[in-house]
Amino acid sequence: MTGETGAGKSVLLGAVSLLSGGKADSSILRDEGKNCVVEAIFNRDGEQTILRRVISPAMRSRFFIDDEPVSALQMAEVSSALMDIHSQHSNLMLSSRRFQLEMIDGFCKNQKLLEGYKAEYEAVKVLEEKLLSLGKQIERAQNESSSRSEDLRRLEEASLAEGELEDLEQELRQLENAGQLKENAFGAASVLDGEEGSVVRNIKEALRNVEKLSAEVPKLEPLASRLESCRVECKDIASDLQDFAEGISASPRRQQQIEERLDVLYSLMRRFSLKDISSLIALRDELKASQTNVEDLVWEKNKLENELDSHRQKRVELSSSLTSRREAAASRIQKSLQESIRNLEMPSACISVELERASDFTPDGVDNPRILFSANPKEKMVELNKVASGGELSRIMLCIKSLMASCVKMPTMFFDEIDMGVSGSVADKMGRQIVAMGQKMQVIAITHLPQVASKGVAHILVYKDKTADGRNTVRLRRVQGKDRVMEIARLLSGEKTTAQAVANAEVLLGINR
Repeated sequence: MTGETGAGKSVLLGAVSLLSGGKADSSILRDEGKNCVVEAIFNRDGEQTILRRVISPAMRSRFFIDDEPVSALQMAEVSSALMDIHSQHSNLMLSSRRFQLEMIDGFCKNQKLLEGYKAEYEAVKVLEEKLLSLGKQIERAQNESSSRSEDLRRLEEASLAEGELEDLEQELRQLENAGQLKENAFGAASVLDGEEGSVVRNIKEALRNVEKLSAEVPKLEPLASRLESCRVECKDIASDLQDFAEGISASPRRQQQIEERLDVLYSLMRRFSLKDISSLIALRDELKASQTNVEDLVWEKNKLENELDSHRQKRVELSSSLTSRREAAASRIQKSLQESIRNLEMPSACISVELERASDFTPDGVDNPRILFSANPKEKMVELNKVASGGELSRIMLCIKSLMASCVKMPTMFFDEIDMGVSGSVADKMGRQIVAMGQKMQVIAITHLPQVASKGVAHILVYKDKTADGRNTVRLRRVQGKDRVMEIARLLSGEKTTAQAVANAEVLLGINR
């Protein structure tokens, strides 16, 4: 794809980046009253996949895969397996640890191993957070438990029982009024069943009279039965009163015991600001439960620690496997990259892929990669981003992208001026390498270099056109034959196309006059 600066060549990549979950802003909406729809159709191994993103005027996005709604994360996962985008600023990624690891892991085909490691890494992280929270919870519970242990001891030693307070208070009142109670009980018993004139004797006399009456008047017989019942009941009541009176004794010792017990109960109620024994019992049970809760928390902590040890061990094993595979691949990657780079007119270039041990586990393992570079064998090798020029970085990035794409079998690759900073024969060789990549995948390259543009199987011209309402619209047109020659010539000569540029364009395109 070629076109004048500002013609809109990057619009396509902007649209494609939206399909991979890129951020959208309101500037993409030409008509703010309508949805923006971006759609791409991929054919891979005979199967078609349709990606679509719909952005509303309110800047809300919906994602679809084969017309089925999906999340942004799902869209990103699927799109990342279908295409890779190299933007104009992607060369900066060469210094990124993550990018370098992605290159190494892609070469090693570490995806499944890395997924297993990441699962263990996340499991360790989650368990460590849980244990930290649980430890604080246990510490708080233990502090509360120690402050309450004395309270629980007092409550347990009190041997509390429901209704005890009421019974003791009643018994104390009886002991304090024993003489009066005895006198009243005996008096009542005497009135009911005592000497002359007692209730029982009077009822008995009445009963004899009613019995005489009933002999003459049979209908009065029930009255005799009722009087007999009253006599028996009164006699029983008198007997109970007599027993109660005889059982009452003024025991100073028992009274002292009750008063001491009541002091204990009243003291506990005052201490905890409670009004009855039931509340004290509830508090005691609550304190017991909290003590049990600490034990449960400690048990849970031990269980989590065992789980954590297991996941840590698995993490170590998987991380060791990752390191071994990466170390084994580093020399092969180094050899492949150095060969590719030297083919791009850096015959003395040296590149080294090294792995250093990180201070701690990371989401990608314990390896810190370093890519060292020297354009001259007499110069010391230093980190790539600190020594390579823009043109050198472009060539190195193309070699890396070519290596990564061949390993992961990426269906589509987008290059946005990956040839920036190069020219002449270097550009020609980069174009040939892009063509070689195109033998294995679809490659779409945006370029300003005629050496690269002339290599494409298809050449798309990007230009701006005015619509009926006078607005600029980006248009794409495939150029072939004479049109392609003229576009290559424009890239060669600039503003004014010369005959020499046309002739050179024909040479680049392999056209015989």
